[in-house]
Amino acid sequence: MDNKKVLVIEDESNIAELLRLYLEKDGFTVRCAADGGTGVAEAKVFQPDLILLDIMLPVMDGWAVCRAIRQTSTVPIIMLTAKGETFDKVSGLEMGADDYIVKPFEVKELLARIHAVLRRYAPAEAGQKKLTYDKLVVNLDSYELIVDGKKVDTPPKELELLYHLASSPNRVYTRNQLLDEVWGFDYFGDSRTVDVHIKRLREKLEGVSDKWCLKTVWGVGYKFETTDQQ
Repeated sequence: MDNKKVLVIEDESNIAELLRLYLEKDGFTVRCAADGGTGVAEAKVFQPDLILLDIMLPVMDGWAVCRAIRQTSTVPIIMLTAKGETFDKVSGLEMGADDYIVKPFEVKELLARIHAVLRRYAPAEAGQKKLTYDKLVVNLDSYELIVDGKKVDTPPKELELLYHLASSPNRVYTRNQLLDEVWGFDYFGDSRTVDVHIKRLREKLEGVSDKWCLKTVWGVGYKFETTDQQ
């Protein structure tokens, strides 16, 4: 695992210490922050490979922290909260979180998700994961999205979803297929996760080219529809 770094932003000290204990036992280097403001500052200094982020925090709540971190970083973020309503899940995902787990949680489940996220974000072999279409470049080697010649800041999971769809143009994927193939077998989310990410991608891509589009296939799922692969 190469001694990956995890930043835990959690104001409940007993939970933070429990997470530190299990993560360090699993080989991670861990820092903890007890409020949102400190968490944002630590993220810049510590440069973690992954962040565990509570939603209900003093100074800045988890949503504000996620927004602040996403302005300068694409580090994977797993949100932790006692709230399990769909609204909270969608809010976190729309702000750039990569996963979501509800308290109380099993430590084994959380560790499985952390390892799955880190595997997905491991550097790809150079030159192996780049797609080019009219006015669109999706590059997983550098995790860059180029739209009409301009780099567009995109969270890693959105980029991976777009790459997966665009790798098989005109193939229709169900939401469950996308959850399995993009999020991984040990992802515990629901199909609304896919909808949120598609919505965010469309905001970046709508109307850029008449040679391709992200299309909804009603009652089935989504596809990257194209008439001319470059």
